[in-house]
Amino acid sequence: MEQVVITVHLLLALGLIAVVLMQRSEGGGLGIGGGGGGANSGRPPATALGKVTWVLATAFIITSIWLTIIAAQKSAGTSVLDRVGGGSSSASQPADPALPGPADSLLPPTADENAPLVPSAD
Repeated sequence: MEQVVITVHLLLALGLIAVVLMQRSEGGGLGIGGGGGGANSGRPPATALGKVTWVLATAFIITSIWLTIIAAQKSAGTSVLDRVGGGSSSASQPADPALPGPADSLLPPTADENAPLVPSAD
């Protein structure tokens, strides 16, 4: 099901790109092309390409939301971080020995622990 939605989403994206590129520039966006404004700068009549653009854009947004819902259902309470290690490494050992594991603390040592010597300025 997900593959079908992704395929439709990709086709909608390509169609939307093609339809937008086929439209005539109305100007004013970057100050180039088209005529000036003035009293005749009202809203232009809706063309067939404009209507197709709205339909494709709406369908694209719907498939985007649908794919988000599918992804949320597939996650089902698991975290991306749970899947990063591939499940082969144990949770108590970090993948990189330089990184602290869950048992290690990033807080400074307390007075009763064997704290490293702090250099003094002489």
